[in-house]
Amino acid sequence: MILLENVSYAIESRELISGASLRIGQGEFAALAGENGAGKSTLLKLIMGLIKPTRGDILIQGASTRDRKVSALARTVGYLFQNPDRQLFGATIRQELSFGLDFLGVSKSDAESRVEETLGWLKLDPDRAPLSLSRGERQRVALASLFVRRPSLLLLDEPTTGLDYRECMQMMNTVARLNREDGVTVLMITHDMEIALDFAPRMLTLSGGRIIADGSTRELMRDEAMLKRASLIPAQMVALARRLGLAPGEADDADSLAEWVASSVKGGAQRAGHT
Repeated sequence: MILLENVSYAIESRELISGASLRIGQGEFAALAGENGAGKSTLLKLIMGLIKPTRGDILIQGASTRDRKVSALARTVGYLFQNPDRQLFGATIRQELSFGLDFLGVSKSDAESRVEETLGWLKLDPDRAPLSLSRGERQRVALASLFVRRPSLLLLDEPTTGLDYRECMQMMNTVARLNREDGVTVLMITHDMEIALDFAPRMLTLSGGRIIADGSTRELMRDEAMLKRASLIPAQMVALARRLGLAPGEADDADSLAEWVASSVKGGAQRAGHT
């Protein structure tokens, strides 16, 4: 799905991305993390073809982004900006969702069916003006405008920034459903390690324009040296499990930690009963 081969990107003499190589397969869900200025948004723009690498190559579904226009990539790749206002312009939500299908040349009957399905799934009022909505609602409309096109790849730049907990869960559960039920590949920038742990099985970490880690999110959350280098703080459950001396993956989420506590309390009570 996504293949980067020794990709670098520089502006004048400043290199923002240095020798990045990675492969993300169809249907994966990966988080992209790192300190401010690490190059995360630049890397996403390179993958989308908004900017071109100064060295190396990027392949999306086997085709180089060097040889494809952004309009061609947009047929199968959805890019969600951190600020939804950068991609909303329709007078109504229905118009916003329909525009992308008109652009793709989808038949009128198929377009109407897709729009209705998407409106119902995301519980959106088709007659509301997108820019009159709350930030969380606008972010959902922006996501809906991508989903209605049936992308095979979603690139998300901090999709939960500025959202409250309810809005955040609505957003992420929607993305997770797209990934789980429709096989949509997801690459998501996030500073929220709780979100990364809960939704992304794989994590990539950038620092100074270089990929310094790539692996299981749960395992990388335990890599103190790497987290410090990337100015990241592990998810709270992982930090707590580590302080309790638990092995990686033994109790890295609320449910498994609760089970471990209950088991420990029960074991302690049984031992006390035998003394």
